[in-house]
Amino acid sequence: MTASGTHSPYDDLDLTLAEAGGGRPVLLLHGGGGPATVAGLAHHLARTGHVLAPVHPGWNGTPRPARISGVTDLADAYLRLLADRRLRDVLVVGSSLGGWIAAEMALRDTAGALTGLVLIDGVGVHVEGEPVLGVDGLDPREFAARAWHDPSRALFDPTTTSAEQRAAQQANMATLRAVAPVMHDPRLLPRLREVRVPALVVWGESDRVATPAYGRAYAAGFADAEFAAVPEAGHLPQVEQPDAVHALIDAYARRTATAARAGRAGTA
Repeated sequence: MTASGTHSPYDDLDLTLAEAGGGRPVLLLHGGGGPATVAGLAHHLARTGHVLAPVHPGWNGTPRPARISGVTDLADAYLRLLADRRLRDVLVVGSSLGGWIAAEMALRDTAGALTGLVLIDGVGVHVEGEPVLGVDGLDPREFAARAWHDPSRALFDPTTTSAEQRAAQQANMATLRAVAPVMHDPRLLPRLREVRVPALVVWGESDRVATPAYGRAYAAGFADAEFAAVPEAGHLPQVEQPDAVHALIDAYARRTATAARAGRAGTA
């Protein structure tokens, strides 16, 4: 059963939040395409964990206060959410933009709430010769051809969606441009060595929004990271190849939860 509500990490910010399941806390962060891009993954993760899936402020018609003007602002807001809920042993899973937010959270997690980090075709770093594809000026069909292994599976097809759905998607893209006008922070990659938790970097082999070479460089930036390529998948492998992605995350979640428990026992 899924419960929807709000949480206010700040007086001027009401996060729209869906929750489901029980067990280890899992913060699930969607990408620029909105919550629909991680809906199936949320359902799967709720079988074994307590999933918290916020809608980023400004997406899907939610308000975005002036304090949320960049990716680091989102990271700080979500760390505040975890602190307010007194959540520990948190697994953070982020897709695309959500992966960038997750990486920034890991760098800022002075309370040690995070024990796992999964980036699914995350953006946010600068890799020489491997630029992240921007959305400005691209025909939606051209973007789909680059983002999907099988473009016929694209979640957003302007030829079949209603005018209302197109307007909502355009509003989401406008918010994405406002929060991340450039799809990387040149300071992020060199700082990833500071992240204290092991990371899993999952990548669609057919992604041409951010290529697998970009993903491998992202993974290499962490002190402790595993890179896993997903065949026949593009920028959203959790949609195109859900079983493969679920298996990778499940195995990683078991390893990091066990390590977290062992660490707590060792300090008792």
